[in-house]
Amino acid sequence: MHHTVVERELELKLILSPERSIPVPALLSYRADDPFAVHVAFHINSEQPVHWTFARELLVEGVFRPCGHGDVRVWPTKVEGRGVVLMALSSPGGDALLEAPAAQVSAWLERTLRVVPPGTEAEQLGLDEGLAELFTPTPADDLWLRDPWLSDESKDGE
Repeated sequence: MHHTVVERELELKLILSPERSIPVPALLSYRADDPFAVHVAFHINSEQPVHWTFARELLVEGVFRPCGHGDVRVWPTKVEGRGVVLMALSSPGGDALLEAPAAQVSAWLERTLRVVPPGTEAEQLGLDEGLAELFTPTPADDLWLRDPWLSDESKDGE
């Protein structure tokens, strides 16, 4: 089965202080076979990128208003007259505040919403079909569906 993937490379800023930030190349990724999630890979100075996964709905809402709590918080703001989306990420390994260009994030999100419109995510997972297949009896199930106890009544009248 073929599933659509929507990706976007962009440069984020890792905010170190109000006066200092460093560029961080990132890859936004959305897969129709994982329709509720967005994946972000941050390429920092290490061999492997840092991966974060969180709800697509959180990012969609965060483009317009502050949302989230706990490990992922997202909110829009303006920096030097341009719209940005801030993402605050927390983990046992540390915290990060990242700034993304709002126009690029919004355009990428719009593409994901065209691939899997809001409210249709569950249909992509094929849960109904999977459950139907799981609960469809097979010939081997006949062994388990028979009464395992012999009847107390004898068939030949003994």
